[in-house]
Amino acid sequence: MADTPIAVTGCTGRLGGRIARRLADQGVAQRLIVRDAKRAPSLPGAEVHVATYRDRDALSRALEGVQTALFVSAKEAPTRLEEHFAFIETAAAVGVETLVYTSFYGAAPNATFTFARDHWATEQRLREQRFSSVMLRDNLYLDFLPMMAGDDGVIRGPAGNGRVAAVAQEDIADVATAVLLNAREHRGRTYSLTGPQSLTLEEVAAVLSRKLGRPIRYHAESIEEAYRSRARYGAEPWQVDAWVSTYTAIAAGELSEVTTDVERLAGHAPTRLEDLPVT
Repeated sequence: MADTPIAVTGCTGRLGGRIARRLADQGVAQRLIVRDAKRAPSLPGAEVHVATYRDRDALSRALEGVQTALFVSAKEAPTRLEEHFAFIETAAAVGVETLVYTSFYGAAPNATFTFARDHWATEQRLREQRFSSVMLRDNLYLDFLPMMAGDDGVIRGPAGNGRVAAVAQEDIADVATAVLLNAREHRGRTYSLTGPQSLTLEEVAAVLSRKLGRPIRYHAESIEEAYRSRARYGAEPWQVDAWVSTYTAIAAGELSEVTTDVERLAGHAPTRLEDLPVT
């Protein structure tokens, strides 16, 4: 159990919020670092501090005296790395001892999934610091798979016959909580968090069809088709590249390996898609 407050970022989101609630259930004092105080969860033993990753003064106050912090990756944007680096530098300056970072499975400078490259760069900057860090490399969210299907019940993307070992956010939260509560034991470690199965998107569609009681199917687009089908959203090129590369990373086999890290750290088997609550 931590003697000083644990700082938690991202607590207004699905993953960070789950972790903050688990820590509160354990009676842990927290510093919830948010952009908007009105959106912060109301939790026993939690102080709310308003700061962005770039607001070094406010962030310094929020992190003052903190030994361990959960560093949830910033919202996907062209300026994401700048935000990450600013947060890391501020944490180092105020003497944080351990940062637990939510990274991405297979983070590498040449990863097919474009945002996995940002995670790699962030990991490298973390490793350059005097403090310790723990990398939680999350596979694609299992919770995201049902959202891949369009209104017509079709999952479209250039994933071919590749497989993905998607992991539930509930399981990631269990792992992160266990790590935060005993941060010293995990310093310097990198964990790859996956579900118990490696599924093709055709298999995902079959499972979702049974769970939802309506037909879901997978259409394996070409890369050219994928860019054309997403053009209607009017998103910026970097965003479309990220959307498409989610699927091409699956096709390349970069998200397929199943690990035992969730079971080892959370103390229970990871969630299967069949058992994920969906509506």
